[in-house]
Order: sequence, then C-alpha cells, then structure tokens
Amino acid sequence: MTAAPSAEPGRTDPGGGKRRPRAVAILAGVALVADLVTKHLALAALTDREPVRLLGGFVYLSLTRNSGAAWSIGADHTWVFPLITIGVVGWIVWMALRLRSLPWAVSLGLVLGGALGNLVDRIFRAPSPFHGHVVDMISLFDPYGQVWPVFNLADSSLVCGVLLAVLLELTGRQRDGRRAGRDDDPATTDAASGAEQRERA
Repeated sequence: MTAAPSAEPGRTDPGGGKRRPRAVAILAGVALVADLVTKHLALAALTDREPVRLLGGFVYLSLTRNSGAAWSIGADHTWVFPLITIGVVGWIVWMALRLRSLPWAVSLGLVLGGALGNLVDRIFRAPSPFHGHVVDMISLFDPYGQVWPVFNLADSSLVCGVLLAVLLELTGRQRDGRRAGRDDDPATTDAASGAEQRERA
C-alpha cells in the first residue's frame, strides 16, 4: 500500500477542491470592466437626450445620477454607502481566499464586481470624493423609473450574485465545496474513505 499523496499547500483540502480566489477575481474584474464601459457609453450617448425605448417599452435607456440607493433611499447620506461597500468588499476578499466552491466563487465574484462598480462612482464621480452620484441608465416598463428603480450593470451583477448565494444556501452548497446533508453523512463519508483507500492500495 502506498501512502496517500499530500495536498498541495494552500490549494486543496479533504473537504473540497482547489481554492477559488482567482475565479472570484476574474469574474469580479469582468463585471467591473463591463459596468465601467456601459456607464461611459451611457454618458456619451444619453446625456441631454430623451429616454430611448427598446423592446416595445419593456426597457428604456434613461440616464440618471443617483446619490442614494434604490428609489434614492439615503440620498442625503451618500458618504455612508462607500463605507458599507468597502466593508463588504473586505469580507468578500477574506472569504475568497478560503473558498473551494466554484458556484460560490461565481456568486461572490458577481457581488464583488457589482460592489466595486458602484464604489468607483461613489469615490471618483461628481460632486466630490465619497459623495459621488452613481450613473444609472436602465429602466423597466417606464422611461423614468416609476415602476422599477433605474439601475446599471453593477446593480444587476449584485442582484444576480445575491440570488445565486441564496440558491446555494437553500440547496446546501457549502463554501468548502461540500454539500450539507450528503457529504456530512458519516456513513457516506466512511464509505467514500474506504473506497479511496482501496483504490490507493
């Protein structure tokens, strides 16, 4: 019988596969770049222009600048949002360094990219650092956000990432790559361990 090969330091453990910080970083980068590009295009094409009607009125391209959250909530306290976002980004980075689940990497990457996209606006856009207004341009069913708040690609990335996280929690997907209720079953774990040892013999 040969000795079981040791896991590569910092890469694998018995409970999951490879660590996924690179997957989180790549997806977050793609989401961030896409958000910045669409905001640049919106500012170039929609400034001082009436909303553009698409898909029979299902979608309107309507340029707005939002100092608050959805429906302009907290518009008088813009400085709070960058601080909250920085805290969220720090937590996601900490989680990503320990992550071994690809679906969770996708979820956290989307949330991180969306958070960074709006954080750039808060810090660097007018009227002043940490008081910047977020550029929004997508309105559903109404040209001026009367049915649903006007949003941007960063918001979409955030929402998709959070919804995926909720789905992963509901289905028992854990951040170390295991599935709750199945991989934690002692009988299943013992059987898998026994099979693995026989293969290595």
